[in-house]
Amino acid sequence: MNTLSFLLKRLGGLAIVLLVTSFLVFGLLYLAPGSPLAFVLGPRGGTPEQIAKVTAQYHLDDQFLLRYVNWLGDVLGGNLGESIVYRQPITELFGPRVGTTIALVALATVLIAVVGILFGMLAALKGGAADRIISTIATLGLSVPVFVVGVGLISVFSVGLGWFPTFGTGTGGWDTLYHLLLPSITLAVASAAYLARITRAAVIEERSREHVQTATVRGLAPNVVIRRHVLRNALVPITTVMGLTIATLIAGAVVVENVFALDGLGSLLVRAILQRDYSVVQAVILVLVFAFVIINTIVDLLYSVIDPRISLGSKQ
Repeated sequence: MNTLSFLLKRLGGLAIVLLVTSFLVFGLLYLAPGSPLAFVLGPRGGTPEQIAKVTAQYHLDDQFLLRYVNWLGDVLGGNLGESIVYRQPITELFGPRVGTTIALVALATVLIAVVGILFGMLAALKGGAADRIISTIATLGLSVPVFVVGVGLISVFSVGLGWFPTFGTGTGGWDTLYHLLLPSITLAVASAAYLARITRAAVIEERSREHVQTATVRGLAPNVVIRRHVLRNALVPITTVMGLTIATLIAGAVVVENVFALDGLGSLLVRAILQRDYSVVQAVILVLVFAFVIINTIVDLLYSVIDPRISLGSKQ
C-alpha cells in the first residue's frame, strides 16, 4: 500500500470515528440529567421570559436529531459553536488552553522516551541487581494512580521544599517550562514505567536472536551490535507503545490539569461536563479523538522508516 492510499484510508477512518464519537457523546449529554440553564441564569433561575429567550437562543427545546444535525452542519462549516456558559465562541476558549495541553503532553513525552528507553535498556543489558531494582521501581510506578503521584509531588517538592510552584503555567518560555515540569513528571511516571518494561522485554528478546549471536561471534564491537542489530529491531514494539502512550497522555492530562490547576483542555472539559456546556464538551472530545487518530497514523508511518520490510497498514 503506497503512502497516499494509506493516508486516504486513514482519513476516511478518522471521519467515521469522529462521526460515531460525536453522536455518542451528544446522545449521552442529551440523556444526562440537569440543564445548562442553571449555570446561565444563576442559582435563583430567571423569569419565564428569560428562560424562554435562552432556550430559543440555544435551541434547547429542539428534538435530539435536529439539534445534532444542526450542530454537525456548523462543525463541517468550521464553526465549533458558542459556549452557553462563557458566552463566547469555542475557538476563543481553545486558544490559550490548547498551548498548555500541548506543552504538558510534549514535555511528558520527552520524559517518558528518555527515562523509559534508557532504564529499560539498562535493565536488559546489565541484568542482575540493576534489572531487579529497575523492575521493582517500574512496578511501583505502574501501580500508583496519577492523582496520588501528583499530590505526593506537590506535598514534597512544592509545599515541603518549595522548589516548584503548586499551580499555574507561568509567564511563558522557561518560566512555563519550570511550572509544567512537576505536572509533566506526574503525567509521565506510569507511562515511563510501562515503556521501561516493554523496552527491557524487547531488548532481551532481540539479544537472543540468531543474527545477533552471529554478529557477536564475528567480533563486532558490542556497541555496534546493540545499536545496529538489537536496538533497531526492538524499536518497533517500543514505537508502538510510545504512540499509544502519547495518545493516552491526552486523556491523562485531564486529571493532571485539575490536580495542578492548569488551565488546559482537560480542565475545560471537566468544567464543561459539570456545567452541561454541550458544545464545549463536544468540541474538546472531537479534538482529543482527532489527536489520538493522527498520532497513531504517524506511528504507522514510522514503522516503515524503522524497518523498510514493514509495509504501510501491515498488521505485523
